[in-house]
Amino acid sequence: MTLKFSRDHEWIDTAHQQAATVGITEHAQDALGDVVFVDLPEVGTTLAQGAVAGVIESVKAAADVYMPVSGEIIEVNEALRADPALANSDPMGAGWLFKVRMAKPEECDTLMDAPTYTAFSQNT
Repeated sequence: MTLKFSRDHEWIDTAHQQAATVGITEHAQDALGDVVFVDLPEVGTTLAQGAVAGVIESVKAAADVYMPVSGEIIEVNEALRADPALANSDPMGAGWLFKVRMAKPEECDTLMDAPTYTAFSQNT
């Protein structure tokens, strides 16, 4: 995995740039609590970096999911529709949200690496 992290607590695995995978971080799922619904973007939708791509609803709150990089949604995790708790039980694995074909891979340079994100998330 080649992971980067956004200030909005999304992660992106850019190991396969043609299909970068996006999800929420452990920190985000801890803050949300038990996830009860996930609204995923439509496949084929093109969104800019920072745009709202979906919504995660929990027993405590609803939170927008933001695009960590610009690109086209090429796949969504259909398993989350049936079992939104995957976002809690395995947010960095089976609970991934969607895959994106990055339009501007250089936008990854604006994201944080793991040590920087860890320090950032301890202060938020």
